[in-house]
Amino acid sequence: MKKTLLAAALLAGFAGVAQAETSVTLYGIIDTGIGYNKVKGPDGYSASRVGMINGVQNGSRWGLRGSEDLGDGLRAVFQLESGFDSGNGNSAQGGRLFGRQATIGLASDSWGQLDFGRQTNIASKYFGSIDPFGAGFGQANIGVGLSSTNTVRYDNMVMYQTPSFSGFQFGIGYSFSADDTKTTKDGWVNDPVTGTPTWTRNGAPGQVGFRTADNTRAITAGLRYTNGPLNVALSYDQLNAANTLSQAAVDATPRSYVIGGSYDFEVVKLALAYGRTTDGWFGGQGSVTGSGIPGFGGNIFADGFKSNSYLLGLSAPIGGASKLFGSWQMVDPSNDKLTGGDEKMNVFSLGYTYDLSKRTNLYAYGSYAKNYAFIDEVKSTAVGVGIRHRF
Repeated sequence: MKKTLLAAALLAGFAGVAQAETSVTLYGIIDTGIGYNKVKGPDGYSASRVGMINGVQNGSRWGLRGSEDLGDGLRAVFQLESGFDSGNGNSAQGGRLFGRQATIGLASDSWGQLDFGRQTNIASKYFGSIDPFGAGFGQANIGVGLSSTNTVRYDNMVMYQTPSFSGFQFGIGYSFSADDTKTTKDGWVNDPVTGTPTWTRNGAPGQVGFRTADNTRAITAGLRYTNGPLNVALSYDQLNAANTLSQAAVDATPRSYVIGGSYDFEVVKLALAYGRTTDGWFGGQGSVTGSGIPGFGGNIFADGFKSNSYLLGLSAPIGGASKLFGSWQMVDPSNDKLTGGDEKMNVFSLGYTYDLSKRTNLYAYGSYAKNYAFIDEVKSTAVGVGIRHRF
């Protein structure tokens, strides 16, 4: 009897050790609501819709993250994250199984973290906490004007991030092929220069090939400093075109420089950011879905294009469970090579959240854009209310 009890105790002890050394966590977000969007354009164009919206405050997702203790402070880590449309259950990110993230790597509190796979760029990681809208809320988020900060994801990326040294952290990444969906198969694809749909046949130029230079590659880097109420970040992104693309695309090397920061005065939090984008566009919101109005597109090459982007944001707690926040963005393009327009775009946005619990909150937002996508007389108004649950 004593031996049986001893064996049971030993097994329980070993089980506890194994559980402490290896862990896997299931997590997710479900974000759904009702929204209204109206778009006005030149020549009397006008269209509007009322319907279900999803992934507004945060993209709906489920994921698995895990780690294994390898000893001496070293851990093996992985993260698999799948996005979905909570309105109809379809997969997001073009139907990818783990379109939001699919990485494996090594991590240490002493020397930092090294990840391999599909993941967001450095700018998206560092500026989400600076944006009053947390890089969410569609047309209102920071990525509309500063395109490299809008949850830009690269395939086939190796990324290293240092630990925090007295508030400072540095990160750098390189993608061997930024978007594996841009193949040479028959089908409709967005032209890399104009962004317009073009039919391509097998063997036609694409952004994915066998040779290293046959793929569009990406570089991302950044530095941030966080200390109490102060949060400051600097980032750089670059795209190198696949040599199989048109000469106009190959001649362009899109680059994005962003600097910004926020300071929390407790009663109000102030955010400022400036960005310069040349020779193309990285992310952004694309077209106003289904409206027929062209948008920015992603990973677009436009030789000679330049723009300066500005953001001013404020947020303030209201009581213990509510928060009010807003921002103004302005983007000044140098010419019409990106979208066919060269007007200054202004975006004015206001949002509100109310916490029902630590995991569930309600939200409401409104955003108005003038000269959307730099096109004269194009105006987009978006409002919505919804609920977000985290698990």
